Amino acid sequence: MGRQQACRAAVDGKRLVSKIHRISELLLSARRLTFAAAFAITTFAVSPSHAQSGPFAGMAGTWHGGGSVTLDDGSRERIRCRATYRVGGVNMAMSLTCASDAYKFNLQADVVARGSAISGNWSESSRGISGNLQGRGGAGNFQVAASAGGFNANLSMRTSGNRQSVSISADSGFRSASISLAR
Repeated sequence: MGRQQACRAAVDGKRLVSKIHRISELLLSARRLTFAAAFAITTFAVSPSHAQSGPFAGMAGTWHGGGSVTLDDGSRERIRCRATYRVGGVNMAMSLTCASDAYKFNLQADVVARGSAISGNWSESSRGISGNLQGRGGAGNFQVAASAGGFNANLSMRTSGNRQSVSISADSGFRSASISLAR
């Protein structure tokens, strides 16, 4: 009799361990599922490829490409560029860095849209200049004038899907830049 009770206790113990093991596996699976769902939601919420609303819709993220810059002396150089846009509704922070073997510019801007009117501040760190900008635009097309003491430039930007073109013409420092970017 003692042996039968010992066997039942061993079997019952195995059943208990087996049940605890299954419960642990279910909890672990639930944690993994919760983590995967949280990751998917977070990725969807911050991904620049998903639909955005506002005047800067479709611009968020990092873009790469190249083009050319025409300097004051008329010489022309090929440049490689990277742009980063952080978009939050009617606000956008932009960073555009372009370089060739002998030339570099690093343009930063913070802009806000009020309807189709665009305004904000900009700086170019390699030359130590900064100023204001204003213009018009929306739906991926922008025309903006940037000014600072002794410097004026016009910037035109067109975004369509995963392609973007940027044209800059200035009255000093360089004549123009033509840039094509892709995401």
